[in-house]
Amino acid sequence: MIAAPEIPSEFAYTQDTDTRFSSDTDFSEDPDGRSANSTKGKGGKKGKKAAGEKGKGGKGAGRINGHHQENGMENMMLFEVVKLGRSAMQSVVDDWIESYKHDRDVALLDLINFFIQCSGCKGVVSGEMFRNMQNSEIIRRMTEEFDEDSGDYPLTIAGPQWKKFKSSFCEFISVLVRQCQYSIIYDEYMMDTVISLLTGLSDSQVRAFRHTSTLAAMKLMTALVNVALNLSINMDNTQRQYEAERNKMVAKRANDRLELLLQKRKELQENQDEIENMMNAIFKGVFVHRYRDSIAEIRAICIEEIGVWMKLYSDAFLNDSYLKYVGWTMHDKQGEVRLKCLTALQGLYYSRELNARLELFTSRFKDRIVSMTLDKEYDVAVQAIKLLTLVLNSTDEVLTPEDCESVYHLVYSAHRPVAVAAGEFLFKKLFSQREPEEEGAPKRRGRQSPNANLIKTTVFFFLESELHEHAAYLVDSLWECGAELLKDWECMISLLLDDPLPGEEALTDRQETALIEIMLCTVRQAAECHPPVGRGTGKRVMTAKEKKTQLDDRTRMTELFAVALPPLLAKYAVDAEKVTNLLQLPQFFDLEIYTTGRLEKHLESLLRQIREIVEKHTDTEVLESCSKTYHALCNEEFTIFNRVDIARSQLLDELVDKFNRLLEDFLQEGEDADEDDAYQVLSTLKRITAFHNAHDLSGWDLFTSNFKLLNTGIENGDMPEQIVIHSLQCTHYVILWHLAKLSEGSSRKDDMVTLRKQMRAFCMMCQRYLTNVNTAVKEQAFTILCDLLLIFSHQMVSGGREHLEPLVYSPEDSLQSELLSFILNHVFIDQDDDTNSTDGQQDDEAVKIEALHKRRNLLAAYCKLIIYCVVEMKTGADIFKQYMRYYNDYGDIIKETMSKTRQIDKIQCAKTLILSLQQLFNEMLSELGHGFDRSSSAFCGIKELARRFSLTFGLDQVKTRDAIAMLHKDGIEFAFKEPSPQGEGGPPLNLAFLDILSEFSSKLMRQDKRTVHMYLERFMTFQMALQREDCWLPLISYRNSLQAGGDDDTMSVMSGYSSRGSSIRSKKTKPPAATAGTSAAKRKLPEGTAHSGINNIMQTPVMMPSPHLTSTAMRDPKRGRDDSYMGVYPLPHDQQQPHQHPQHHQQTPQHHQTPMDYKYASRRGTGLMEDDEEPIVEDVMMSSEGRMDDLNEGMDFDTMDIDLPPSKNRRERSELKPDYFDPASIMDESVSSTYASLRSG
Repeated sequence: MIAAPEIPSEFAYTQDTDTRFSSDTDFSEDPDGRSANSTKGKGGKKGKKAAGEKGKGGKGAGRINGHHQENGMENMMLFEVVKLGRSAMQSVVDDWIESYKHDRDVALLDLINFFIQCSGCKGVVSGEMFRNMQNSEIIRRMTEEFDEDSGDYPLTIAGPQWKKFKSSFCEFISVLVRQCQYSIIYDEYMMDTVISLLTGLSDSQVRAFRHTSTLAAMKLMTALVNVALNLSINMDNTQRQYEAERNKMVAKRANDRLELLLQKRKELQENQDEIENMMNAIFKGVFVHRYRDSIAEIRAICIEEIGVWMKLYSDAFLNDSYLKYVGWTMHDKQGEVRLKCLTALQGLYYSRELNARLELFTSRFKDRIVSMTLDKEYDVAVQAIKLLTLVLNSTDEVLTPEDCESVYHLVYSAHRPVAVAAGEFLFKKLFSQREPEEEGAPKRRGRQSPNANLIKTTVFFFLESELHEHAAYLVDSLWECGAELLKDWECMISLLLDDPLPGEEALTDRQETALIEIMLCTVRQAAECHPPVGRGTGKRVMTAKEKKTQLDDRTRMTELFAVALPPLLAKYAVDAEKVTNLLQLPQFFDLEIYTTGRLEKHLESLLRQIREIVEKHTDTEVLESCSKTYHALCNEEFTIFNRVDIARSQLLDELVDKFNRLLEDFLQEGEDADEDDAYQVLSTLKRITAFHNAHDLSGWDLFTSNFKLLNTGIENGDMPEQIVIHSLQCTHYVILWHLAKLSEGSSRKDDMVTLRKQMRAFCMMCQRYLTNVNTAVKEQAFTILCDLLLIFSHQMVSGGREHLEPLVYSPEDSLQSELLSFILNHVFIDQDDDTNSTDGQQDDEAVKIEALHKRRNLLAAYCKLIIYCVVEMKTGADIFKQYMRYYNDYGDIIKETMSKTRQIDKIQCAKTLILSLQQLFNEMLSELGHGFDRSSSAFCGIKELARRFSLTFGLDQVKTRDAIAMLHKDGIEFAFKEPSPQGEGGPPLNLAFLDILSEFSSKLMRQDKRTVHMYLERFMTFQMALQREDCWLPLISYRNSLQAGGDDDTMSVMSGYSSRGSSIRSKKTKPPAATAGTSAAKRKLPEGTAHSGINNIMQTPVMMPSPHLTSTAMRDPKRGRDDSYMGVYPLPHDQQQPHQHPQHHQQTPQHHQTPMDYKYASRRGTGLMEDDEEPIVEDVMMSSEGRMDDLNEGMDFDTMDIDLPPSKNRRERSELKPDYFDPASIMDESVSSTYASLRSG
């Protein structure tokens, strides 16, 4: 028998034994619950085997030398049978049991080899090893024979062959215990041996052994828990039968049955004691050590299984002694482990019967669960919210209002599963209390329905959350659990239109606005059947049921709102915000209902209301909503088209006639025009512009009138700002609609000529408005101009539209210059210099954000011109040089522009980058003079920008070879362009630029460095090469960065990298010749491509041979910047290993991880463009050995044994013990205070 505190250290084996077994293949019970085989075969288990039994055929013939024979598959080992998964697992186990009865040593040896092979080990345990060696020796031998070339083993190998192996493996263990539960597991041999083996393997340093054996041990434990549960049930039944028999009258009492029941109860108790010992051995020998293993998968297995035990056999396992492990592990560093903790707890909280035993655990770890709703792993956060929902179902008193509020705001999360889980929590908390409807009473509708108060509650919650622009997210979060409530549009309409009931408080104006917004979001969600923007997970194919629901919802909403929308518009006609939302409803209608439902009169009423709203409002959003509504209703597929089209044409005729009449009077009056005239022109122009956005108004000649208005504004200079802005926008729409007609290919040549003239004239007009005194007008002109230049660029003839080639327009140099000047003067400004904010709102954060958003749009519009080659790429230099200074505001836009331009033309992009650095250098010279200090912030800023530019070239030197060479060529020419201000013999004016240029030396290929160096020498005199003064240091450092010294350079890199963790080695030390040769062989390029491009760029007269490829760029160690070494030239594998970049060359962590030294990994901090340089912090949890002793000092794991509870009818339910939360938890140090308070209490 396995003693609880002892773990067998070797396999129990007796050479001369005799065991009598009862059959384990048929375990039917009699009606009294007794086993068909009442004896366990324990009497002769120490004796000898029956004569002639060993090696006999019969049923045991399925095993030949420990190999399986089934379905014609001779000599197939147990591992192969389980791996293939072709046979029913019960038949496989039954065959093994028969073999065990025939010769238990051979069968057990086969089972041992099964576990060894399931770990991926090629070794085999022989009979001699089994008889003569201890556990540790066998495991050591198997470890030596383990294949270390691959880190994969059956539980981790990918592929269809291994896909189902884990489930087959677990099923085999479960079936094995189930089939052996009546006799074999009590023979003190098989289970002793298996548990001993798995315990030893689980403590191995080999991950495969540890992982596989832990999984096997945990599944074995789960199977034993099932056996213990069955024993407990049988003991209860036996005890009940015994009590019933004993309570009979003496005359009717059967004494022999009483004796039989007593004997059976005794046997069951003995069996239960043995199962307790086995489970104690597994729990203390495996679980206690492996639940904090260094491998996350192993920790997850342990937590998953302990959750199964607590749910399966709650009387024995659902107490604080076991719950504490789950509580501690909720602080695990790996998301998958935390996830298993939450799913294990969900299984417990789901049952109301178990909730009473979780009170102390809930109070202790509730805060941790609440904090996990904000877990960085979304899956963990979702399960944490679901767990809190289960806690909420059990009792409302546990979660405080603060706890609930921390979950409420997650309904606005961008991650949909998190939001949906939070929506379910919110729905349970706020909407679970419904008014009960009386049976037989008529169903109440409208504001008298049970949903009325719930809809009000939704409105109150939306307003209190103060996220008024996110109603769509709130609706989407509640949709899955509260769709019935949210689609009660009849109730919502009643709340808005009907008078409140006596004693009922009416909705305030703010609440009505919120209700209309929520109502619109519910209509959109029902009609479109997909989440709002930013929360979608891609298009999903709807099922037939979902499609039917969508059609039914659209029909019902159309029938309701076709009738209700006109009175709603009439009631809120003067409220712009409400009207804007209400006018969006027809976009989701099924317009056929107007005809089939005979709702034409309601359509007429709707068109009348829209016309009145257009006449009343001048707000742009309201007018655009009206325009979109007309566009949605004017669908030629439906019979209502003619009616709506007539109403639209009448409205537009009146608007255009009114505009022309007002404009003529306004222009004639000139300076005498009053504000009322200007307002009339502006309001009419706003309406026309809003409609022109969605409708083709080519039938009305709007270009002539608008162009005349704009021209007058240029000549007089006193045109109101808003009139100019809307006139520019309206003219822009005229040109776009004209182009749309021409693109269809059915236009005349005269139309093409007309559009060409109008477009060019309008571009010139916009260019003239770029110098307007009003900032808003200039911004509008700039935006429209950029759009037109992009639309009418050479890109427009692509896609089979060659007939549009006469319309192509390329901006002149003067226009390009004005556009660039506008960007520099209106975008690259400090926040405080932005004069666009008025009325004392300069400090208002919202105004600043809006102004920044506008400037970002302006910059993006111009950058698109660069990317699509509308303007010359060199104009991007003025943009790129602002990268560092305005990184927070525009860094992403500038970086993306650099990336796109490099894809278009690498060489031209490189020339643009170096030009931006030259511009900054010249600006610095003009500000500081030629005698500036190279340690000044201005010069260091340019160097840092150059370093960032260098990083954008990436690691592929072959692709960027010509571009880098051209960059160096331009940089060298610039450095020697201007003579020395000190006269002959002094350094050139721009010589310090070579110090900036050296930032790009690491990007040169090794064979190109000498070519660049030769090009540099063409500009140098003999005296320059001899100079050593400080003013010549840029030339010296640049020359050193180009030196291709071979061995010296390689060692400089090696020493630079080794200095991260150790002392700096001498750079003079040369590596072995073999290493250098290997390096050269691995990196040598074909000679045909080695120098052609670089020499053409440099125009060097001499073709140099390929240098010996053993060197990299020398860097100055004083700068503490060694990022460019390995990023440029990969070392040979034998040199590269100790110096790999932490992200790109990350090694697979070993089974017992060692913490990495990050002392130098974060030396410079994370750069703005160094996305690939962020150090990876390895997750280092506790290993199975090594640090276990330190941990065991603070945790007493021998505080308990698994003690299966006695029969329920002989005891009362035990209370929870409050002192099992060990204060020495490795996960949470804050436990100690709670522990102390519990102790003192």
